[in-house]
Amino acid sequence: MCRNIRPLSNFEPPATRDEVTAAALQYVRKVSGTTKPSQANQAAFDRAVAEIAHLTEHLLDEWVTTAPPKNREVEADKARARAALRYAR
Repeated sequence: MCRNIRPLSNFEPPATRDEVTAAALQYVRKVSGTTKPSQANQAAFDRAVAEIAHLTEHLLDEWVTTAPPKNREVEADKARARAALRYAR
């Protein structure tokens, strides 16, 4: 599950709210050990996703770096190349 969490800092344009929420969802799924919580746990699960997304947005807003912003297309191409090498075996 956690493999789906992508780095979100230092991109131009910045990470969208949907990207942040998707990362938070993957984190909560990993920590809770479930992709679909029971009805009894749904509210706590949803609240955790919302809170983690909110905190992540604050982190990204305050994150300082001297590195030039990364390009999403270039990073996606690099990931595809790594995957091609990994799965070519």
